[in-house]
Amino acid sequence: MQFGFYLPTHGPMATREPLLKIASHGEALGFDSMVAGDHVIAPIDPKSQYPYSVTSEVPWDEDGEHLEMISELAFLAGVTENTSLVTSVLIVPHRNPVLTAKMLSTVDVLSGGRLIVGVGVGWLEEEFQALDTPPFNRRGKVTDEYIRIFKVLWNEQNPSFEGSYYNFPSLQFAPKPLQNGGPPIWVGGQSRAAIRRVVKLGDAWHPVGANPASPLEPEELATEVDYMHSMCERYDRDPSELSITMKAPIYDVEVVGDGGRRRFSGAPDQIIEDIIEYENTGVSHIILDTRSSGLQQFIEKMDWLSGEVIENFR
Repeated sequence: MQFGFYLPTHGPMATREPLLKIASHGEALGFDSMVAGDHVIAPIDPKSQYPYSVTSEVPWDEDGEHLEMISELAFLAGVTENTSLVTSVLIVPHRNPVLTAKMLSTVDVLSGGRLIVGVGVGWLEEEFQALDTPPFNRRGKVTDEYIRIFKVLWNEQNPSFEGSYYNFPSLQFAPKPLQNGGPPIWVGGQSRAAIRRVVKLGDAWHPVGANPASPLEPEELATEVDYMHSMCERYDRDPSELSITMKAPIYDVEVVGDGGRRRFSGAPDQIIEDIIEYENTGVSHIILDTRSSGLQQFIEKMDWLSGEVIENFR
């Protein structure tokens, strides 16, 4: 089992000095990955429903302050040596696909081949409108096409592309990513469409397992893994090529409405048991929630998880 931690992308921790300390401390503790989320702007009074909270309220401050994800990871690539840098998740339709492919390739080269590209289709329609993206209701098809563009640019000598949403003639694209074939693609989302996207275009399924609004319990995860394997047969994909990497955020209180404990919260032995249950369904990489309102609390939470939980899997 591998373990990652969330990076702050907004709020008081998303500034130079805290980020430097958090990233370097996480690497010193032996975390396998650090992940950053993706929002370019924060609309005022959005009508879109936030899908990862019981209240549907977004878990960020009202000032709209968000670091740009790829830039943040590029910055942290220069102060770390071993920890994987994960976009979790890159909202693919937000950005021009050729420029995005170049930005990701650049981070992979400068980090020594440590980039992992988590991808998603997005949920915040007002953000799509502000960024003048292709239509929100086509974001799934746009995402698929843009991922294909990434792969063409990363792997072909003189790539060209003709699609429904984007075209470009034969061109030179260099440098290629340092990782052969390009950085691994982790596909976010818990819909059947997302799972088919994993099989057709990805290297791992990357769901939010501890989503307070709709928790992905191990039994349900096992059912979805069976579906993923059935899709592998349909699309002639070897299931052994795909892994399962799961995020475990705690956006709301640790107790659910019926008084039960929320997954990945509570005492170390409870969290360890949660991890074992998901590991038994095929999860090989879990992103634990270390986010806190202050730097000292953030560091202490990383230390606690590392010493009391993660050490049991080393």
